Amino acid sequence: MIEDFLDHVLAGGTTEVEEAVRKAAAAEIMPRFRQLAAHEIVEKNGPHDLVTVADRAAEAHLTASLTALLPGSVVVGEEAVHADPEVYAALRGDAPVWIVDPVDGTRQFVRGEPDFCTLVALALRGELLASWTFAPAREEMAVAVRGRGATLNGRPIRSGAPSPSATLEVATSHPDYTTPDQKAALLGLRADGVHARPCGSAGLEYLDVARGALDATAFSWEYAWDHAAGLLLVTEAGGTHTTVAGEPFRITGGNALPFTAARDTVTGDRIRTLLRGR
Repeated sequence: MIEDFLDHVLAGGTTEVEEAVRKAAAAEIMPRFRQLAAHEIVEKNGPHDLVTVADRAAEAHLTASLTALLPGSVVVGEEAVHADPEVYAALRGDAPVWIVDPVDGTRQFVRGEPDFCTLVALALRGELLASWTFAPAREEMAVAVRGRGATLNGRPIRSGAPSPSATLEVATSHPDYTTPDQKAALLGLRADGVHARPCGSAGLEYLDVARGALDATAFSWEYAWDHAAGLLLVTEAGGTHTTVAGEPFRITGGNALPFTAARDTVTGDRIRTLLRGR
């Protein structure tokens, strides 16, 4: 059953998962968009790390629907890991893993802004197989399947290369919420020909890289739910990702940080050089 389902997904059969993601958003997220009460918003680790009733309900919805689609699979979700950090270890196990961020861009969601999304990725033994990025308020669904490319609302997308004369646009972690070394690395992006700004929803920043609307990201944290879907999307659209050590980012952790995802190899190499300080 597991092998058949994985073969089905890798052959481009992603409709069932798309439908599960859409149903979760329709049932648990969009009815609460711009309708949240104060008691439905909670700080987890500070004012910049929020969770809402929509996050928790959508993750529970997706956990049930995705594991039903693929018996024997497990879910590593942001809220489940917050409740029990041991859940994260499943990324290194032998069972297929659904990596879920129910509402990526919770601050934007809380403010009533449309720039949030639901992120789902399917992985096996640390290897990304497929991903879904759904921005329900923008009616955008991006899908990537390993070795089969990336689409946005059913149409293929390619990241392309930026114009050699253009200023590079880069979305980054906020330097003030990083370690001193990471802050110094991110401040290295303040170079001629580069415009760096704090990121919004990580998933939507990755989508913009994949469709060539943003040149690169530079992030200093490695939670798989924020990055898995977007990294596969960027890669399948023709882009690249690398840590400051010159290695691909690993969803299982232990990465040299910060890391970058970029529209093309030349851009990725330039951003990595700046992050390294040389």
